[in-house]
Amino acid sequence: MVNNLFEKFLKDGGISKLNELEIERYTNFFDNAYKDNLEHSKENIEKFPRWSIISGYYAMHDITKLLFAKNFRIKVELKVHETTIKLLKILIQDKELISFIEQGYNEFKNLANDLVEAKKERVKVQYYTGTEFMKEKYKEKAKDFLHNIVMPYLEKISELIK
Repeated sequence: MVNNLFEKFLKDGGISKLNELEIERYTNFFDNAYKDNLEHSKENIEKFPRWSIISGYYAMHDITKLLFAKNFRIKVELKVHETTIKLLKILIQDKELISFIEQGYNEFKNLANDLVEAKKERVKVQYYTGTEFMKEKYKEKAKDFLHNIVMPYLEKISELIK
């Protein structure tokens, strides 16, 4: 079953095997990208909590792609967010890790859906109303997300990469 799903991703072009010439460039990129996103997430909790959540999720997404590259020589090509989660389920099969990245992706999608709604209405200029109450709620949400989802996920994935 696992091999069939993996082969299907390869056949459909959702993933590809990294060749010798691209492995170092690819892994260096994602090693730096996840660290940049993590730092951005930490630095923006207070002032821009929405961006903190987005950056935290991208740190998770990027370190997962780093894991695939380093441990399996795999590059995610199509539908990168969905494919990354599905591939993680196939290759790692750690329920807690899967739960973390699914929660991260759901937060990311919720913020993206807010943007779609804002675009439709053309009157919203932010994902949340400008009220102090909502700003505080997003700060709390961003802190909780960083400490209880992002950081444990990054720690677990880092251990798998070693």
